[in-house]
Amino acid sequence: MDFEIRVVVCIDNAGYPASLELHKIYRALSDDVASAEGDIRVIDDSGEDYVYPASRFMDVTLPATIQEAILSVA
Repeated sequence: MDFEIRVVVCIDNAGYPASLELHKIYRALSDDVASAEGDIRVIDDSGEDYVYPASRFMDVTLPATIQEAILSVA
């Protein structure tokens, strides 16, 4: 299954202080099921992806070279 990856920033880590770092940039995977429920699938520092409420994140637009560098991380 192919996923679209986008860049998001955490704007609210209440209830998840050990898992989410406030103001940190994360990679997010497209997930239609999670989106339909108001959630977002985020890749954390371990490289694993987890579902969180989408309201805790905002999409960000970065200069192309920075965005490419972030998205190229395995």
